[in-house]
Amino acid sequence: MRALLADRNARLLLVGQSLSLFGDRAMYLALSVWMKTLTGSNAAAGLVFFVLAAPGLIAPVFGLAVDRMRKRPLMIATDVSIGLILLSLLFVHGRGDVWIIYVVTLLYGASGYLFSSARSALLTQLLPAERLADANAAIQTVSEGSRLIAPLVGAALFAAFGGAAVAVLDAATFAASAICLAAVRMHEEKPRPSEHHILVQVAAGARHIAASVGLRRMVGALAIALLVVGFAETMIFAVLQYGLHRPPAFLGVLSVAQGVGAIAGAVTAARVLRGFGDGRALGIGILLFGGGDSLFLVPALAPVVAGFVIAGIGLSWAVVAFGTAVQTRTPPDLQGRVYSAADTLVGVPQTISIALGAFLITIVDYRVLIVIVGLVTGLVGIVLAVAGAPPEPVTEPAAAPAHA
Repeated sequence: MRALLADRNARLLLVGQSLSLFGDRAMYLALSVWMKTLTGSNAAAGLVFFVLAAPGLIAPVFGLAVDRMRKRPLMIATDVSIGLILLSLLFVHGRGDVWIIYVVTLLYGASGYLFSSARSALLTQLLPAERLADANAAIQTVSEGSRLIAPLVGAALFAAFGGAAVAVLDAATFAASAICLAAVRMHEEKPRPSEHHILVQVAAGARHIAASVGLRRMVGALAIALLVVGFAETMIFAVLQYGLHRPPAFLGVLSVAQGVGAIAGAVTAARVLRGFGDGRALGIGILLFGGGDSLFLVPALAPVVAGFVIAGIGLSWAVVAFGTAVQTRTPPDLQGRVYSAADTLVGVPQTISIALGAFLITIVDYRVLIVIVGLVTGLVGIVLAVAGAPPEPVTEPAAAPAHA
């Protein structure tokens, strides 16, 4: 990590991302609260998160854009564009203007998928392969740290000055991110145009995953785990009600525990990855997440809090291992498409599991769902932790370019 922070370009990228992620975390909460305030509808407020995630269905298209353009200018343009779009929220004054919030939210979500794919690809050009795990761990640390503080700032700002004030804050963080990226010194070659049909180009990321034994194993394992992990989104409320006899708002306290665990996991993730390899690190992360959730079976506060901390550690280890595997096992010209394809292949099962969990909680005891989560994640985690993922010697990451 010390070598990473000694790199001027890496520091600039991390500073920009720290500010931008802080703005994101503040804005996510404000959008749903704003919608609830204007409409009085829980469904309208919940729809905000659906609209935010909806662009993920066409994430491979964003990946193609990343592979066909220079990454840094694309990221700067995305930052500037979404910052200006956010300022249109200044025109929201009443219930009749809620459509503006939905449109902004949709574009916000699309920009997030595009930017994260471009950032992953840029890191492989900006840094040597041995520093990628450190960079991903640093970004995960910042992300989880922002999750603890930014929603509180966003809520306080919304309560005092309204949603427009949060939008201005978030737009300012995007401007800061663009400035940091503009200050990065690097040379990017213009990507060569492909001679293949557009649909063939879009599908290239998924084809690479299918052809790569290691990536295929990791994507498949994580997708299976996420088919049940989404149950936690609804079963935790049953844990609060029947296990801990606490109000729903107590989830905020438990979320802090998970955040603390996630930060601890992010700080140690690069070391774990180097020690065990990406496949085994991902398996251990999945195993820890499931093990932490299994502690929800104990109807006492201490084990549940411990479960949230353990799950948070596992989450960060899994995120860093998975992201680094995608980068190091993918050739330079496919970075964007493979990242986006992998994101879609694991994101769709998670979305399905959230909806399925909301249905199952109405017909089975919540403890049954906890057992299912523990068994599936435990089995997947153990198999991957033991077997690991074979290396892909034919796919070398791009070498770090000389600084200008």
